[in-house]
Amino acid sequence: MNNSKNMKNIFADKATFILRKMLSNPDKKWVTRDFTGDKGVSIGMAQGVLKTMEKKGYIERVKRGPDSYTLLTNIQELISDWVTAYRFELNEVYTYYSHDKNILSRLKDYLKDKQYTLTLHSGANLTTSYVVTEQTYLYFKPENWEKDILELRQQLDLKELVSGGNIHIIHPHYKQSVFYGIQTIKGYKVVSNLQLYLDLYNFKPRGREHAENLKNVLEERGKSLYEY
Repeated sequence: MNNSKNMKNIFADKATFILRKMLSNPDKKWVTRDFTGDKGVSIGMAQGVLKTMEKKGYIERVKRGPDSYTLLTNIQELISDWVTAYRFELNEVYTYYSHDKNILSRLKDYLKDKQYTLTLHSGANLTTSYVVTEQTYLYFKPENWEKDILELRQQLDLKELVSGGNIHIIHPHYKQSVFYGIQTIKGYKVVSNLQLYLDLYNFKPRGREHAENLKNVLEERGKSLYEY
């Protein structure tokens, strides 16, 4: 099937729904239908992703006829390969400047009814307070990109710059899955901790350092990087 061939890249947008779901409950015995349905993927895609994951050694498939299931068995290898395949620079980033010291709070109020979510240091700092920065990075998924971005810029008085900006609005590479598992921290919408880790890992400056700090902070609090 074409779906199976297409799933050689299990780190593509929709395919990662399966990875994210499995990581969120790593001890679960999974069956293919767990990944299908209204908010899932097609059965062909699910089968293709699982086949590739098995070849790469991330999962084990226990075959017992109608009682067959799949176990996630190699999280570290999966994450290691994922951060190799993905980097934040795959996103389209539009940079603006604001002199307003309260711009993050104003952005939150303006975007409260819209689909947005913070990432990188500006998202992780709400958990860690680890990197001092005035840079704000947020994913945005409006109905009409050009119209809504123009309106946002006008309402918040954001200046368009070639360089030197402090507000970075991101058209996501993971158009759908980047919004999976969004959390609310101190009133702000933030990507999942897994997505924070993925975005930070290859990001400069201090991304990998912050990614590992986030993981450590969560573990100290008895939480997993992958739970939702």
